[in-house]
Order: sequence, then structure tokens, then C-alpha cells
Amino acid sequence: MATSRARAASAGRRTPRTPAPAPRSLAEDLRARDDDAIAALLAARPDLVHPVPADLGALATRATTGPSTARALDRLDVFALQVATALAALGEGAGVDDLVAGLPEASPSQIEDVLARLRTLALLWGTDDDLHLVRPVREALGAYPAGLGPAMAESRRGVAQYADDPSLVGRVLETAPDGAREALERLLWSSPVGRVDNADRPVTVAQARTPVEWLLAHHLLEPQGADTVVVPREVALALRDGVLVRGLEPAAPHVDHSDRGPDLVDRTAGQQALTFVRLVEDLLEAWSVAPPSVLRNGGLAVRDLARTAIVLDVDEEGAALVIEVAYASGLLAADGEVDETWCPTPAYDSWLTRTTAERWALLAQTWLLMTRAPVLVGRDDSGGRVNALARDLDRALAPEARRALLDELAALEPGQSPSHASLIDRLRWRRPRRTSQLWHTLVDAVPEEAERIGVTGLGALSTHGRLLLASTLPDESSQEARAASRMPGRAPVPQELVAAVDAVLPAPLDHVLLQADLTAVAPGPLEGDLAREMRLLADVESTGGATVYRFSETSVRRALDAGRSAGDVLRFLAERSRTPVPQPLEYLVNDAARRHGAIRVGVASAYLRCDDTATLSALLADRSLSSLRLVRLADTVVVSSAPVDLLLDRLRDAGYSPSAENADGAVVVRRPDARRTPPRPRPPRLSGEPPAPTDALLAAAVRALRAGEHAAAHRPPTVPDAAGSGRIPRSSTSETMAELRAALDAQKPVWIGYADSTGTATERVVEPLRLEGGFLTAYDLRTAEVRTFTVARITGVAAVADPGR
Repeated sequence: MATSRARAASAGRRTPRTPAPAPRSLAEDLRARDDDAIAALLAARPDLVHPVPADLGALATRATTGPSTARALDRLDVFALQVATALAALGEGAGVDDLVAGLPEASPSQIEDVLARLRTLALLWGTDDDLHLVRPVREALGAYPAGLGPAMAESRRGVAQYADDPSLVGRVLETAPDGAREALERLLWSSPVGRVDNADRPVTVAQARTPVEWLLAHHLLEPQGADTVVVPREVALALRDGVLVRGLEPAAPHVDHSDRGPDLVDRTAGQQALTFVRLVEDLLEAWSVAPPSVLRNGGLAVRDLARTAIVLDVDEEGAALVIEVAYASGLLAADGEVDETWCPTPAYDSWLTRTTAERWALLAQTWLLMTRAPVLVGRDDSGGRVNALARDLDRALAPEARRALLDELAALEPGQSPSHASLIDRLRWRRPRRTSQLWHTLVDAVPEEAERIGVTGLGALSTHGRLLLASTLPDESSQEARAASRMPGRAPVPQELVAAVDAVLPAPLDHVLLQADLTAVAPGPLEGDLAREMRLLADVESTGGATVYRFSETSVRRALDAGRSAGDVLRFLAERSRTPVPQPLEYLVNDAARRHGAIRVGVASAYLRCDDTATLSALLADRSLSSLRLVRLADTVVVSSAPVDLLLDRLRDAGYSPSAENADGAVVVRRPDARRTPPRPRPPRLSGEPPAPTDALLAAAVRALRAGEHAAAHRPPTVPDAAGSGRIPRSSTSETMAELRAALDAQKPVWIGYADSTGTATERVVEPLRLEGGFLTAYDLRTAEVRTFTVARITGVAAVADPGR
């Protein structure tokens, strides 16, 4: 814009010349804009960049499609919509002066700022004396924008007098009967259309018996049909004193807030961030051992959600958030078996190798961009129930709702915690077109979700939360994004964000406190390896400021099943405890280890062998095991028709400690934490909105648009084909190679005709970069990409005309 002003000033010092003609369309308006203005349009409306239009005419066409225009309108605030509504009410060709006169509650500078924004968004075009809203905007604002009816001065003689003398309306109304003014005012600011029986019947002043008939006789109302009347625009403007829109809101509402202090906010958010990472880890570790089943609709059963909430020691809403974020991050999926279950993916193992700060950054970025809506678990728009992990939880509005509310928090000073009511009121001003119940539900859930995840602390946006908003995931077309989709746990995260999170995370502890009542106390968050080992050796009894673990025969047996020995367990506890290993715990571990593996299970369908004949006799006499159909083959061998896994589980339920063995008689170590899904081809979809274009992409897009304009104005010489349409003249392979070499040497763009694998021929402008091995590497000006073309498929080559000629 600064460049444009400088050029204008320079032009003013030269000899005056005929001003450029006013644009006749949006396409002409775009052609008159400089590169900075085109780049600003593409940055403000990223959907116009993907893919890059062929030229500025195609850009204008795409910018005026219904969906694209609606997306731009949805991001206008209340005041911008009020200005656009006033413009639509004025009609085509209105000027800035008309708009300023019709909006006396706003200053001219405020109005001009909005007009500049509407021009940048390509929702408005034309000069200051001849403004035009694009057609979809007018359609979106309704048939009667600003509540003004149609102009009737030219078609209705009685109305013309009010257009010539607006004060006449007030003088006529001074003689109106009771109720006439009230009836007119009811239609003044809302819809100008009212319903009246026999509205089109002729009524004179002498015949008028009711207030409505009096208004019809004096042309303050005009019939629009057999039972419909309308307030003419001229009458309404006269009664409004020329005001187009009342109740203007040029400034955003004030946000009431409390000052929490940035340091306290960051520390609180850091604690929550660590807790959330631990919850995701606890969830996936638990589902590694006992994965829940997948419902027929692909979701998670209600009882499994409730059971998971108990395991994680959170409410069901918190459990749903942990589950959905883990799923959207690619760490959780259905295993694809006949009896499907929800299990961690191989990406979970990669995720575990990263630092806590990196793990949180990946989860937080996913939450910000994911289309999953955990708040809808247990309910839906129609009153039915939606299960966690169900396909019905995808909502395209979810990422916009999160971003919109967090942007309002980012607009406050660090440490400021706003009241929920004033924050929602500010967001209503920012997004006035978002009025659905779904939008309000999603927005209301954002503060609590952000607090649980650690993006905010005490209601204020943290320092790392601000960096999260500034960070972006790699563009989906990039090599990094493709690699991340194959292994989500290895997706790149901004190092500045990681450093900010790492600075506020509580320091993890490397020890626990063993107690004589078979419990261990972790007085704070534990290191990752220590926490995982403690969850294997013991069960979490309570959480909070400190975590209490309880040892039991079942938990110790779990560690033994995972390949630990009694010596390994006791040695680990002695090294990691600040207190001695209590004697009751030592007895428990040794006793469980002594009985572990006394019974061996193999395949018969399954067999059991045990050196203690009394133990096998007790098994055969146990009525709770009768369904296993145990048959004794020898003093130390029993067979069963039940599968090995079922046999192991039933024996453990009965109080025994069996271990599995292979065909050679060696003990098989079955790790309960090793269950994983097959590698996933791609994690769930994140935001459906196009990514914000980078500066490099904007520059390439503007260059491609200019090249398209230049190419359209300088078409190559063509010859008619069989259908009579123009095509680049065909050339032999040797001629094609010669033309391409010449263009490569001269570093000039050329037109090429190219046939793809289906035989479809297209024309494009390219800048040759390399020609070798039967392939042309060139920069495609229309797609703004470097591409490789097979020379054998190039049907012809033609020079691009010099723009100076």
C-alpha cells in the first residue's frame, strides 16, 4: 500500500493525464491492484490459493462463489457487517459520502477502515464514488437489507412527493389517527413487509376507516400483493432521518478480567500440561493391557468410558477429551481384527521416546486443529447419544471455535483472566453470523478443555499457549507432512514452543516412598520410566498432589508375567525408594514369584503340567474350573479343550499363578504392555480449513496469476483441430527439443501442449530449468510448482509474446 501511495504522489508531480477508467467488474478491479494487494487478498482468504487460479479473472470468479464468500462473511465482525448492510441498502453505485451520511453514529475514518477491509477481501470493488458489493454478499444480506423496502418514487406517484420532500412524512403523520404511527413504526427497523387482508383494494383518504387504510390512502404503506403491504424506502428513510442502520457497534465490547500474574498462570498451566501428558500415557498403557471393544458404529461403549474415567481418576468429560486427543494425534486406533479393540498404535512408542515438552506440544497442536468435538460425547444435536471415538463426533466448526476464543484471550495482556460472560460477548461481536446451538456448545467448552490440556492457567492464556497459537503444522503437501502422517509420534513441533513448555513443567521426581502397608507414595510427578515401571508393579490407588500406588499379588504377578524376576523387582524398588523395602512387600514379591510358573500351559488344544500332583488334583476337583473340561493324562499332566489364553485367564481368576510355555518347554514371556495396532496409513483428519499460505507461497501465487494474465493476453499462434478449436501447432520431437533448448538458453517462458497419461491435452506456460534424459524440468507458472514433463508427451512448443510489444 505504501508503494501505491508513493506512485500516486509521483504521478501527481508529473503532467496531469487522463485518469484510469473506473473498473466495470471485480476482475477489472483486481487487475488494477498491485502485487501487495493481491497477496493480501490471498492471505485473508486462503481457500482462494488452493489451487492457484489460472489468472485474475479466474480468481475473481472463485472469490464470488457462494461457499467462499460465506466463509469470508463469517469472519466479519458486527461493525463490518453493519457497514456492508448499509451499502447493500443504498444499492449499486453508492458512494462513500452516502454511506457516511447514513451512518452518523460512526466516524468517517471508522467507515473507511471497514471499506478498506472489504476491498481487501474482494467483497467490495469500485471507486469511492461508485461502490459495488459482490452479488453473493447482497444475496446473503437478504432481500431487504437494513430493513429498508424497495424504492417506489419512480413507479408510484404518491410516493414521489416524499422523496422530493422528506419532511412531508412527519407533517402528514401529525394528522394521523390513533394507531397509525404505531403500525408504521413496527415495520420501520425490522422487516418492511406486513400482512393485511385485501391490501390491494383501492382506498382514498375519504374512504379510510382504519389506521392501516389511512396509511394506504396517504401512500405511507404500499400494497405489494393481495395480502401484503410494504413501507416504501423513501418513507422509511424520512422517518429514520436518513439513518441506514441504528445501534452501530464500531468497537468490540469491553472484557472484564482479573489479573492473575503471568508467572502464576504459566506455572499452573505447566502443571496441567504435565498432568495431561500423564493422562494420555496412563490411558494408552491401560488399553495396552485391557483394550476395550469397538462398537458396531466404530465408537466406545458407555461402560468402557465410565471404566476409563475411574482408571484415570477424572470425570467422563475429562476422559472423553483424553481419548479423543490421543485418537486425533494418531496414538490410538482400532486394531482391525475380527473382534476389533481400541489399542495404541506404533506411533505411541515413538511418542514415548520424546521429551515431555515435545509430547505435550504434539497433543496441544492436535487439539487446536482437530475436528473432533469431545464435548458432544453423551449428546448430539438431535437429543440422541454420541459415543466417544464415534464417527459422528467430527464437526468442521470445532477448530474455528477453539481458535476464535483463544485469539480473544491472546488479545488480552499476559496474566489477565476474563470473565466467561464478557469473553463470550466479545466473541459474539467478532462472529455475529455464528448463531447455531452447535457453535455455542463448542465455544462454551473451549475454556475448560484449554485448562485441562494446559494451554491456559487460572483462565488466562499462558506464554506457551500464545506460542501454540502462533505455531502451525507443516503444509499437507510438504515432505515433512507426508512423513508425519506415516508416523504421527514423530511429527515435527516448533522448538520455541517446546522450550517455553519445558521451562514451566514441574521437575519430575526420580524416587518414591515405600510404606509398610504395601503402598508407595510418589510426592510429585515421576520420571517417565519410573512411572511406567510403577504402573506395572502396582495399581494406582489415588491421585492428586501425590500419587499412591498399592502392591498386590495380582500386580506383582503382572510384573512377573512381563518377564521380571523377584530379584529384579526388589532391586528396582530398593534403588528407587528413599525408604527401605518393607518386609511385608518383600514377602509378597517372593511368595508370588515362588508360586509363579508352578503350573505350565501348552497347546493340546491346551495342556497343563505340574510337578506337584496335589495341585493338579485340586484343579480337577475345583468346580469353578469344570467348564475347562480338564482331563488327567498322567500324574503331572492334564489337558483341556479351552484355548491357552482362556485357560491362563481362568486359572489366574481361580487364584493360581500359571505361566505359558512353548513346544520346547521354555517359559513364554507375555508382555501385557506390548499390544499394538498395525501401522496406520494416516492419522484422523485435522482442520478442514485450508492452511494459511506462507510468504513464499503467496509470492509464487501472485507470480503465477500475473503470468496467467500475461499468457491470456498473449496467446500463442494456434491452428484449428478437427473440432475447430485452437491448439498449439504440433511439432516433431527434434523440433520440440530445439525449441526447449532455445528457451532454456534464453531463460524465457514458453507455451507447451502436454498430453497426460489418459491422453488429455492441456496448454500451460512454463519456464524451462533443465532438459536431459528425455525429461523437461520446468517451473509451471499457473500452478506455481516445479514439475517434470516427459518430452515425448509434449505435443508442441510456442513462444510467449513479449509483453512490451
